[in-house]
Amino acid sequence: MPQQAWSKKREREYEHIKDGLESRGHREDEASEIAARTVNKDRARAGESKRTSKTSTQDISSSRRGGLRSHRGEGGRTKDQLYAEAKRRNIKGRSSMSKAQLEKALGGR
Repeated sequence: MPQQAWSKKREREYEHIKDGLESRGHREDEASEIAARTVNKDRARAGESKRTSKTSTQDISSSRRGGLRSHRGEGGRTKDQLYAEAKRRNIKGRSSMSKAQLEKALGGR
């Protein structure tokens, strides 16, 4: 069954997010993807879509989250993201490290 089309409000929301991302230096294709994901998550949270993921409905809202989980955003990567990277690189002692220690061990990336 085809997905229900976005409402006029969701179309405006998509364009607003996309334009904002492009003005901050994101490529057009990247901005389009982020905007679409954000609108779809908002639709899921509002009960406007038939299929939803657990994170779409139970996680903090897209607008509140902002750049909290981005690799370049305000707070940088989360401790969980840093820990996963340290695990992938097989860094010893990672389980007892703080977020700052994980960042230092990973080379401040």
